[in-house]
Amino acid sequence: MRIARFSLNDKVRYAFVQTDENDGKDYLVALDGFPLGAQEVKPTGERYAVDSDGIRLLAPIIPSKVFGLAKNYQAHTEFMANKGLSDIKVAPEEMVIFTKPSTSVIGPDDPIVIPSFSNDMNYEPEVAVIIGRIAKNVPVEKAMDYVLGYTCVNDVTLRDVQGFDPMWTRAKGFDTSCPLGPWIQTDLDWANTHIGFSLNGEVVPEAAGTTAGLIHSIPAQIAAISQFSTLLPGDVILTGTPNASGTLRPGDEAIVHVEGIGDLRNVVVRG
Repeated sequence: MRIARFSLNDKVRYAFVQTDENDGKDYLVALDGFPLGAQEVKPTGERYAVDSDGIRLLAPIIPSKVFGLAKNYQAHTEFMANKGLSDIKVAPEEMVIFTKPSTSVIGPDDPIVIPSFSNDMNYEPEVAVIIGRIAKNVPVEKAMDYVLGYTCVNDVTLRDVQGFDPMWTRAKGFDTSCPLGPWIQTDLDWANTHIGFSLNGEVVPEAAGTTAGLIHSIPAQIAAISQFSTLLPGDVILTGTPNASGTLRPGDEAIVHVEGIGDLRNVVVRG
């Protein structure tokens, strides 16, 4: 099942996304409420083509908080070391966890804005996990019971700022640094999902990978984070970028592709 958040003539709503067997197009089946709320929601009977006039897909969720994992693939760890961006050549045994504020979240087709204080902004395509219910001190073996679904994310990072900002607060938490979308997919082979990336219409093979290469699995991530922070419905975990990252420049079109979910497209502008 796919769950979308969208606006119709500037009114924000939620929908199930269904593919019509006759024309092969995706349609939004509008819901009468918020699918993560206490009240049960149901379809209103309204249906809109995703590409209809007046329809705009939004970030599928606005979380209370976003957690991310760094150096969670060996290939990316080696890439950072080889580029002289890190002294660590082997993925660390302990999780490296950072946060992004909710104000960093944008949706499909929203612009990624390069801040005036940076001249080296990088893309990092990843799978994001969406929490479905309150999670605190969750054991690994039950962690997936707390997941609503998954979406695409671009963990946009200011490499030059990261070099002198050891907490990564500015480097990873600036406005527009967390594009999410295009929707939440509730059914996914999360243990072996392919991640891809294209830049200006060209596939970037060195950025690709699969969640089978995660150092710390998704259940382990949920369990570890819930030990120190209560995860709320709608909270997001960025699971790590699988391989090489690269520079984004004004005018670039960045597309994150996650097998089983779809494409997240954003363009880059200078702030």
